[in-house]
Amino acid sequence: MPEPLVMRSSGGVVTLEEAAAHAAFALLSGPAAGAIGAAHVARLAGVENALSLDMGGTSTDVCAIVDGKPLRGSERPVAGLPVRLPALDVHTVGAGGGSLVWRDAGGALRVGPESAGAWPGPACYGRGGTDATVTDANLLLGRLPGRLADGLELDTDAAWRALDGVDPADVVAVVDAELLRALRLVSVERGIDPRGLSLVAFGGAGPLHACSVAEELELERVLVPAAAGVLSALGLLVAGERRDHVEARVVPLARAGDLPDEGEADLRYEGQSFELTVPLGRDVAEAFHRAHEDRYGYADRDRALELVAVRTADVTPGPDVSLTGRSLTVRGPEVVELDGATCWVPAGWAGATDAHGTLVLERT
Repeated sequence: MPEPLVMRSSGGVVTLEEAAAHAAFALLSGPAAGAIGAAHVARLAGVENALSLDMGGTSTDVCAIVDGKPLRGSERPVAGLPVRLPALDVHTVGAGGGSLVWRDAGGALRVGPESAGAWPGPACYGRGGTDATVTDANLLLGRLPGRLADGLELDTDAAWRALDGVDPADVVAVVDAELLRALRLVSVERGIDPRGLSLVAFGGAGPLHACSVAEELELERVLVPAAAGVLSALGLLVAGERRDHVEARVVPLARAGDLPDEGEADLRYEGQSFELTVPLGRDVAEAFHRAHEDRYGYADRDRALELVAVRTADVTPGPDVSLTGRSLTVRGPEVVELDGATCWVPAGWAGATDAHGTLVLERT
């Protein structure tokens, strides 16, 4: 077997020795692998710009994909601490299929961040769990089959007892609102208009909520990979080896000298405390002005720019992986059982699988 490789937060893999020597670079390896897998599936479907939605049992990870690649960032908080290392711009919220349903001190319905975990799991699993979860609500709304792929019979009565009078539709509305806030953060708040983009939905629970959040964001289509339940593993497989390099400059851009043809630059207007990361190229100054206008609504092209850092990477492309899947044609309302995930197609949505087994859903 080949030597195992470890995913870095920046979306590339490295050897075990390199990962052990610089462990902080792998803090977000799992979510990064999911975003890489989502970008790969989107490219196979002919989609260059999309949002990824990775919803599992305890949390949801979202990321914007632009020109076929997940967006990157230079800093993000982990456990409340800022980590200034290259990483994909993945945002996480505590909302998943096993997230607990509860009411706060004011009586408002809440979902997560606490979870029922793998054991005992949602009440409907019949393993002793008594707390209501998002999975229980989806079951009662008819969005899940009565029996899961491993033969586990779902207990509808236990789900009703756990919800104890709470409308399951209200639970789904609350968790959908959490997903919408997360998707807006990586799109609208990054200067990206989500209208017309596609949504790549994966994880065990992502395809259950994809169409409803896509409608709210006015997205063009929903892509559900055949390997939705294990798309992060696919991301690990297709990712290339990557070694990131960051060179601090902190000089006026006009005096920075020659810059690399490829990579990224951290720039800011002189006097600002925060910078934006833009691609290196022929006119990096204009790229910054456009990015600043997209993010903050204005640009000052007469104001001097300051270069903070130059970011480059040595990348060895990953393997060329082709995907297949069974042929499906669906029209909502319909429950679609996939290997490792379940997709809910509501009324007003329909679609079919493409040549790579990806279910492509559009509004009718």
